[in-house]
Amino acid sequence: MRVLITGGAGFLGSHLSDAFIARGDEVFVLDTGSIVKVRHLLSEPRFHYVHDSIFNLELIDGLVAKVDLIYHLAAVVGVEHYVGDPYETLNVNVNGTQNILKAAYKYSKKVVFSSTSEVYGRNPKVPWKEDDDRVLGATTIDRWCYSTSKAVGEHFCFAYHKLGMPVTVVRFFNIYGPRLDRVDVGRLFTIFMGQLLRGADLTVIGDGSQTRCFTYVTDAVEATVQAGLNPKADGQAINIGVDVETSVLEFAKLMLELFGPTKSKIKFVSQEEVYGNSYEDIPRRVPDNTRMRQLLGVEPRISLREGTRMSMEWFRKEAQS
Repeated sequence: MRVLITGGAGFLGSHLSDAFIARGDEVFVLDTGSIVKVRHLLSEPRFHYVHDSIFNLELIDGLVAKVDLIYHLAAVVGVEHYVGDPYETLNVNVNGTQNILKAAYKYSKKVVFSSTSEVYGRNPKVPWKEDDDRVLGATTIDRWCYSTSKAVGEHFCFAYHKLGMPVTVVRFFNIYGPRLDRVDVGRLFTIFMGQLLRGADLTVIGDGSQTRCFTYVTDAVEATVQAGLNPKADGQAINIGVDVETSVLEFAKLMLELFGPTKSKIKFVSQEEVYGNSYEDIPRRVPDNTRMRQLLGVEPRISLREGTRMSMEWFRKEAQS
């Protein structure tokens, strides 16, 4: 089988590429970013890296025409990006997604669309089921442009599905693991890891009582692969993640414990200090992962302690190399 992964040189895309190469498939990655996370695959004859954009319509047409399955992961992600440049977030996540879907519809190819737990906004009813309401803040708050852009992408996916195109939406909940991001930026794990490596204090926003459900990357990839291969997933939105809540403060304490002797300690900071006035935090994010378990047949296997230990070990080695 031939698989196209847009944004495939990123964190999740690189692990997804590993999974399909291990299956014996041929993988085409389209990305504008660095090759660092896929450099281990560059000598693999069934792996093809295309350094270009989802706005190159002629290229997109040619790639989509020759593959069997498309994973659309290319997007602007990360709080620092969608608070700092909401226009680029909306442009890439909405208009770029349309480019992929139009080509896929033209050639009748299945698309797995990478969405996010952010689409639920701040709905206080948890755990979140896939058909639950979205509860968002004002459009004057830049923080909500990412959630909105991904929701628009989902609407386009379901609209194309009604036209007969096979499509599955997967909503990721705090995926972490090796190759996640540069330290000090991006997700909670890499921010804390960068601070630990520098001997700085771990900055916990507010009182740290806000919760997340951390999902190790191999568990997320197993479910993502099945979302593309299982025809029962067509036309569905599927939460991808564990349903075990961990507070930010608990996670910070776990990382301090696993890191070992350090000068770092926990430092509580206000939200405004970190993100200014254009951000609103979400107190609880918990998926109902019944569809992932029953429809895709995937049970998360890696505990938070084990996954965090393996991830920290990888980042430590990277910092020493």
